[in-house]
Formats: sequence, C-alpha cells, structure tokens
Amino acid sequence: MNEMSPNRARLLSPEIVERFAAIVGKAHALVDPDQQLPYLKELRDKYVGRSALVLRPGSTEEVSRIMALANELNLAVVPQAGNTGLVGGQIPQHGEIVVSVARMNKVRHVDPVGTSMTVEAGLTLQECQDVAEKAGRLFPLALPSQGSCRIGGNLGTNAGGVGVLAYGNARQQVLGLEVVLADGRVWNGLRALKKDNTGYDLRDLFIGSEGTLGIITAAVLRLLPRPAEMATAMVTLPSIENALTLLSEAQARAGSTLTAFEFIPRLMVEIVLKHIKGTRDPFATPYPWYVLLEISGPKADGGAQAQMEDILVAASEKGLILDAAIAQSPNQARDLWLIRESISEAQRPEGGNIKHDISVAVARIPEFLERAAATVEKLCPGARPLPIGHFGDGNIHYNIAKPVGMDDKVFLAQWDTIMAGVHDVVAAMDGSISAEHGIGFMKRAELARLKDPVELDLMRRIKDALDPKGLLNPGKVL
Repeated sequence: MNEMSPNRARLLSPEIVERFAAIVGKAHALVDPDQQLPYLKELRDKYVGRSALVLRPGSTEEVSRIMALANELNLAVVPQAGNTGLVGGQIPQHGEIVVSVARMNKVRHVDPVGTSMTVEAGLTLQECQDVAEKAGRLFPLALPSQGSCRIGGNLGTNAGGVGVLAYGNARQQVLGLEVVLADGRVWNGLRALKKDNTGYDLRDLFIGSEGTLGIITAAVLRLLPRPAEMATAMVTLPSIENALTLLSEAQARAGSTLTAFEFIPRLMVEIVLKHIKGTRDPFATPYPWYVLLEISGPKADGGAQAQMEDILVAASEKGLILDAAIAQSPNQARDLWLIRESISEAQRPEGGNIKHDISVAVARIPEFLERAAATVEKLCPGARPLPIGHFGDGNIHYNIAKPVGMDDKVFLAQWDTIMAGVHDVVAAMDGSISAEHGIGFMKRAELARLKDPVELDLMRRIKDALDPKGLLNPGKVL
C-alpha cells in the first residue's frame, strides 16, 4: 500500500498553483489561510489540517483536469463535500490539495415517472429532498446535518440516518454514479436502471469508499412515493430490553410503514432540555428510556394514526411501555423530533464527549449496552454513557460524557483508550466499529486492528488497482 510521502504534500510553487488556478479560475484556487480555514477544520475542532491549495471546481470536467494534473505531478488530493464528517476523512492531514465539490450543485434531470433524479455532488441533502418534494416524490435519506452536508459526501460515507429502518442506507438510494478516477479519467455510470447485471458493481465500490478510490461528481438517485400522512409518538420504557419486544410488535402491525424507531436514555433527554431552547419534556414524570416512533401512511385517511394507537394500546396491555405521547398535529410531531435532532448540539455545552458509531445485531443491543457501560466505568469511573440511535437497524451512537467535574482535556486524552475498549466489546459481539460515519482518519488504526486480514488485503488490492500512486485521500481508511 502506498503511504503518504513528502513529495506529494509539498509546498507548491507559484507555477504549479497557477496551473491549477487556470483550471478552476483564480477566485476558486485558495491559498490565503483565512479563506482556506473553513475547509481545514471539522465541526468539533477535533481535526484541524493544513493544505497547500484549496480548489473549488464547478464541473466534472474541471475535477477531471485537476486529477489529471495531480497525477502528472504526483500530488495528493483530499476530496471534500460539506465538511460535516465526524471521523476526519475530509480533513487534509499533511498539506494535501483539497478539492471541494461544493460549487457543483446543479440538478441535471428529474424524472418523476421513472422515479429518479440526477444531481451533482455539491447539492446539499436538504436541496435533494426539496427537489424530490417539488416533483411530488420523496428522497428518503434524512440527517440532522441535512442543511449543510452534501450528497457527494453522503454517498462517499454511505450515510444512514433516521430512515434506514424502512428505506436503507445511502447505498440503497443510488441507481448510478459519475466518478472521476485518480488519473483524471471519468467513469460515467449515470444509468437510471433498477437492474444491471453486467459484471462487477462499480457503483457500490465507490459508495462508502470515503474518496479513497475516486471523486463522486454526480449521482442518479432513487425517488419514492411521498407519504400522504405521518403519525409520530414518543413512548417511555422501564428498560431497554422492552424496546426489542416493542419493535417486534410495531413491525408486525405496521410493516414497512414503520419509518423510524429511535431510542434515547433519560440523561440525554435532560441534557437536551437543559441546553436547547424551545424543547420541552413530553411527560410530567421522568422515565429511564424513551423511544420515538414514526409511521408513514400511503393514504390521508387517518390510518397511520389509528395504526399507531393500536400498536401502543397493545404494547401498554403487555406492559412494554409506561406512558405515551402521540402527536396530534405537525407542530407536536416537530416538538418530539426536536428532542432527537438536537442531541448533537446539546452535547457541546455539556463538555467533553467521546463518540462512537457502532452496530450490533438488533437482538443484542441490550447486551451491548450493559457490557459497554461496564467497560467504560472500568476505564474511566464516573463517565456517563449516552447511547442513542437507530434501534431498528442496530446502529448505536455510543456517546460518553465526561465525569461531572473532570477537566475536558483530561477526559478527551483518554479517547483512544476508551474507544479501543468499546470497540473490543463490539468485536466480541460480531458488530461493526462504524455503522454510518465511516473510518476516515480516526478509526484507521482500529480498522487495521480489528478487521479480518483477508478483508483488509482485498481492500488494499482494490485501492492499489484504482489509485496506484496513492493520491486520493491518503492516510484515510487504510
């Protein structure tokens, strides 16, 4: 595997900068540190990088010419979309050139009848949803950061979100891709085909590759019928074990119309209520665990609400839930979702947090939570686990708040030790150390430590085949 070498991250001569600037225009070839800064640091300030040059191409042709020149000069490149990644995959660590696709935000084609749309990589996720809505359709990928994250990055990391239970990850929303390769060639796979069995699936190879195999510049996205109505409820549980039976009950009655099943512990609810203006507790009494459910109805006939009520009545009769709040209006539904969607923002003022994005088999979630909590307490007594996530697909955002009164720096200095301990529990339970955020820079060593050697070997062979010089996002994933 090619490793990062100094000649690929060197200071660029004015002549080389000029050659790149001639491709994108001087206004979009950034060398000033102040102009570069938004592209060099991530939201949490955990990673702050440096770059010899930030390029903002406006077309696939320009990305192609950038990569052809980078290949000629043996210069490393870090692709970037919305810069909302949480594992450092989009941050240049060694002075590499940053290629931001943010300006590539055209909607190339919308086909409501054929249920697809073709968009460029710089479109925000919210803009993708809006385009679909305008066409009378649904683009189901949804994330709290959808106003700022961009579809190229969503696909590069195979993003998940709250709708995975019913709709699947980002991978399931893609019919075709356009990708610029390491040598500047363009693979045009923008085919709106539901079935294409003509050899290796290159599309799925690039989705989730985090910019290490190619730069996604456009995609054909799948569109779905828009739900005619939604029913939303938050319920309380005496224990997380009850969530398993409740999920089974809800799926048996609602089937694929159950579009969300999110779990939140009481401590996390309290932190949201403490720090986020406009939130309120749906219940007069505190409870150990909360689940947010959503049912999407195909007809505006009240069926979704009736189905939700049937599920919760049955669950109450079986002793699965302690209390329930069913939204009676869109505003009430938004209030319930605000609690879930404000979690990341609420954790910042609380102080140091160590975050994990893991998955285990759904049936083993309670076991994981028990084992992980014991591990964390052993490694850092008093640390406060704040597990939340997408219960229905086994994805847990296992966040850990510092012990009350501990200095942030002292706590965050234990990140690698605590992360390794939690990942050991995940590995022992045949889970994954990354469910939807990717590997990036943060988890590269953990992937090497825990991934099956045969899988790692195959990944390295693919990387070497598509990027033999190691120019694309070096030092990330592998």
